[in-house]
Amino acid sequence: MDIVQEVLQKQKKDLEKYKPITVEKHLEVTVDVGHLMATDPNYFDDDSFKKDQEQYLMDLTRDNTQLLINAVWELPTEREEEAVVAKMPAPKTVLPRARKLPVPKPLTKWEEIAKAKGIKKRVRDKKVYDEVLDKWVPTYGYQRFKAEKEKDWVLEVPQNADPNKDMFQEKRDLRIDRIAKNEIARMRNIARAKKIQTPRTGFLGPDAASARELVTAANVAKASTASVGKFQEKLTNEKQARGIGVKELMPGLKRKRAPITLPGEKKRNLEIVNKVLNKKPLIDVEKAISLQKAEARAERDNADQEGGPKKKKKQQGKKAAKKGGAFGRKKPKGGQGKRVAGKRSVGGRKRR
Repeated sequence: MDIVQEVLQKQKKDLEKYKPITVEKHLEVTVDVGHLMATDPNYFDDDSFKKDQEQYLMDLTRDNTQLLINAVWELPTEREEEAVVAKMPAPKTVLPRARKLPVPKPLTKWEEIAKAKGIKKRVRDKKVYDEVLDKWVPTYGYQRFKAEKEKDWVLEVPQNADPNKDMFQEKRDLRIDRIAKNEIARMRNIARAKKIQTPRTGFLGPDAASARELVTAANVAKASTASVGKFQEKLTNEKQARGIGVKELMPGLKRKRAPITLPGEKKRNLEIVNKVLNKKPLIDVEKAISLQKAEARAERDNADQEGGPKKKKKQQGKKAAKKGGAFGRKKPKGGQGKRVAGKRSVGGRKRR
């Protein structure tokens, strides 16, 4: 009997490890099987959470997961290759997106024409046979350029062209123009897809510019002359540009218009003449003072360099005068040489 009780108690303990699949809650849990999501609106027990956080969260997660699994097992099932598969329904809950919905890529101008006319895109072969080179060459890529260079090693000069003209350079220029044209077309497609109005090459066409824009452009061009459009002839049915931002575009509004009357023109010309004739140069006082100081310093240095030896000579002369008497040179000796009659002696003692 004791053995039976032991077995029953052991079985009871084993069953306690596994909880039942039925879960009872005060409020019904909302289950969205399409998203495999369960929303529990029941009250969050703070006291139980503070006592044992991990155990409370474990029990709460287990119960909600059990309800989700029960809802999955209620779905219709089918067998596929030794496996039971449940058919998932469409999701009910609308979840917010992290990013906006992808917009379909807009068609280019050529794609719209091809779609309207039913033209289908033809897949080009990667290589084609060239009869001139007698080999297979690629239809695109850098290898194709090498093949064309090998093929066009000589070019024919047309009869009406200049014989000294470089045909290879002309071919390169045409290729560069073609690449630029394709790039412009690509940028126009992007601008058209983003609904940005772009002008045509060189001028605004009627399909790219409105009547108001054309009137504004005409007025701006007329006022862009040196006379601010005073001597420009008026067009037939010419209108004055109006609207927001027109004043900022008109260059004539920033400058003063010249007087049209004769007295006013005469007065303006006289003011210009008087301004030119009575124009005085601007004097920088600090710069003039610094230049004057520099010149005085240079003169002083030159005087010091030249005056040093002269002072020495003067001192030597004074010493000689002290030694020889009142004059610096010695007295002539008498009785030496003969005086020529009628000739005045240069040297000698001066009479006072």
